[in-house]
Amino acid sequence: MNDMGGELAVTWADIDAAAARLAGVAHRTPVMTSRTFDARTGATAFFKCENFQRMGAFKFRGAYNALSRLPAEAARRGVVAFSSGNHAQAVALAGRLLGIPAAIVMPADAPEVKVAATKGYGAEVIFYDRAAGQDREAFAAGIAAERGATLIPPFDHADVIAGQGTAARELLEETGPLDWLFVCCGGGGLLSGCAVAASHLSPGIKVVGVEPAAGDDAARSFRTRTLQRVENPVTIADGARTQSLGRLTFPLVLAHVHDFLTVTDAELVEAMRFLWERMKLVVEPTGALATAGLLSGRLDTRGARVGVILSGGNVDLRAAAKLFA
Repeated sequence: MNDMGGELAVTWADIDAAAARLAGVAHRTPVMTSRTFDARTGATAFFKCENFQRMGAFKFRGAYNALSRLPAEAARRGVVAFSSGNHAQAVALAGRLLGIPAAIVMPADAPEVKVAATKGYGAEVIFYDRAAGQDREAFAAGIAAERGATLIPPFDHADVIAGQGTAARELLEETGPLDWLFVCCGGGGLLSGCAVAASHLSPGIKVVGVEPAAGDDAARSFRTRTLQRVENPVTIADGARTQSLGRLTFPLVLAHVHDFLTVTDAELVEAMRFLWERMKLVVEPTGALATAGLLSGRLDTRGARVGVILSGGNVDLRAAAKLFA
């Protein structure tokens, strides 16, 4: 049950079932450690490297799980997604693997590299005009209705959430019980899925969501227990520029997450620098949120065993070079 008196959208059984669907399709990504990082934080940290997932981010888990559950007739009519980033590529790749036509709604000014990657996986790309204030969700929903296709949202979908939760399931299968789990948060799909898995596999674990300080809607929602919004936050963590948690993810976050941290862009760059230089891990700014949260020292994790989800590695190298400069 959640605060609103309803049933929660995702349970451990859903994550377990998603893991079976993803077996042999999604990469079982490595878990890395760093003595230097442990010495710096006083914790024993285990990094779940979703930057090595297919298409470069955890998003593949949720997209494939959602598409694989479509009935035959719905699969034939195809899917529509709206995203300018990792969800676009995840739905495109899942569609290709499952033989399901995928159309992705992207802003006309989306980075060319992301458009090319999405088309490269075989998806149709349909542009909308962000500058003119066009609502991408309404635009995508209109296309889906017109075609009789299924809309696959980036986070607020039970099968997407369950798929994302398999990342924490794998991590804890490998490490055994942990004291803490730090997870980045945009719309809360990864965070809520991982929190459900973690609370089942490691009772007593404290799950912490980490988001950019400029887009602190989830932290405010968590503290006030009412859904808060933020409009177009300016942050280098482009995967966490969501306006709010979702109708499904918010109750899951309230039920299973223990704390929230926010980090500045400067702290994100520092975390990225450590991951790139010391651990040889190419991680995008959003993917480094959880690392930055742990490095900040705002929570006392000394002597604890801590899981950290590195959510993705689809980074624009030119932009990263400027950040490091």
